[in-house]
Amino acid sequence: MTASPPRARLGATPLIVLAAIAVAIGFFLGSRLLSSPASTATKTALMYPAPRTIADFHLTQANGLPLAAADWRGHWTVAFFGFTHCPDICPNTLAVFKQVWNTLDADLRKDRVRFDFISVDPQRDTPEQLGRYVSFFHPDFRAATGSDEQLTALTRSLGLIYARTPGEGADYSVDHSASVVIIDPEGHLVGLFRPPFEAAPIAADLATLAGER
Repeated sequence: MTASPPRARLGATPLIVLAAIAVAIGFFLGSRLLSSPASTATKTALMYPAPRTIADFHLTQANGLPLAAADWRGHWTVAFFGFTHCPDICPNTLAVFKQVWNTLDADLRKDRVRFDFISVDPQRDTPEQLGRYVSFFHPDFRAATGSDEQLTALTRSLGLIYARTPGEGADYSVDHSASVVIIDPEGHLVGLFRPPFEAAPIAADLATLAGER
């Protein structure tokens, strides 16, 4: 009578097939991740696994010119949402990005990287107020704002939030996300910088990202 084969061998073929499938899936996912923004060796930026589409928007810059989704194409954009009456987070963030800006090569600042400050307090942040505020940090920085409807749609598209806290008359504050978003030359949201901010690693990351274009 022929002996039955050991039970361990009965499931060998299915296990080998499953292992092969797992390896194939691993290679596929690995290649996808390596081809995504997350493969970029950044020091402090959080890069998303895949670019995210940004809904079209229409804001007004401090100089009166429009700012739309098309203006975020053709270069890397870092955008920060805040307000000029902010007591600490906004001026501290802009001061760091002033250092970042002064660290970047002139060619990057001229053609390949932009910094936008978007006010979520359109009631108080007039074009004149925005222009003076942003220019204090760096004349190259752009500033813009829009209606609450426009701002809400844009911040939601970027995964950010803001909300006003009650106060007497014009004496109110605005709670807002502290992160700075990163938009690629195709106009897609690809990552963000999160506080606490440090100028040197942020500048290094922007040089790396802009250098890949």
